Amino acid sequence: MKLNRTAQRTVEILKLISRTPEGATLDDLCEKLNLPKTSAYDIVTTLAEMGMVNVTRGQKQIYTIGLMSYRIGISYTNNMDFIGTIEPVLRAFSKEVGKTVFFGIPTDHHVVYICKFEPENPIITTATVGSKNPMYCTSLGKVILAYSEKEKKEQMISRIKFTQYTGRTIKDRKHLMEELKLVRERGYAFDAREMEEHMQCVGAPVFDRDGNVLGAISVSTLYKPAEDYEALGRLVLKKAMEVSRLLGFLGKI
Repeated sequence: MKLNRTAQRTVEILKLISRTPEGATLDDLCEKLNLPKTSAYDIVTTLAEMGMVNVTRGQKQIYTIGLMSYRIGISYTNNMDFIGTIEPVLRAFSKEVGKTVFFGIPTDHHVVYICKFEPENPIITTATVGSKNPMYCTSLGKVILAYSEKEKKEQMISRIKFTQYTGRTIKDRKHLMEELKLVRERGYAFDAREMEEHMQCVGAPVFDRDGNVLGAISVSTLYKPAEDYEALGRLVLKKAMEVSRLLGFLGKI
């Protein structure tokens, strides 16, 4: 069977970019895949237009894996037992705490929401399935960063451009690293009204059978000064460990 060369090159480019969290330039793609620059440029430009890759513009354009690629991957994941396994647990958890529960995974230096479970009378949350937010100011992103391997963590943090969403948003790398240290000590993370002034979120990591951080779950709620968010954090951590066990994780945080 004769294979289409352009299709082959497209798949090779996507695979290479997906293995390069820090991003790849056009020169990187041409050199590593032995591609003509014109052909490679036409392919990545098309992929960028379709949302399959992201483009960071600078002295040289840097390509990273795009949200559409993740959505396609998530569609594949939905056909596996993974989502089917955690879905009933997180749906029940949402009803138990009476708050919105999310499950998210990392994409570059952002977190993508792939599941959302709401109680009977949910509060309005801006995050929707398929949307993404920065890691440094979300509870999901913070725990993913805190429990990622050192090299991968450094790659993700190096790409962060710190933006102030509220007066409580983490401002720089130094404060982020201090926060991640606290996350490791507690086992859970807070979005303490850092993305939205009225919203407080608590997140905890979910691990796969090999002990790698797969993603995280979070509980989102309207901020109430009298609420015990440390207690909620411990509850979210307990549920995240339960989900991790269902996925084959046998270790400890």
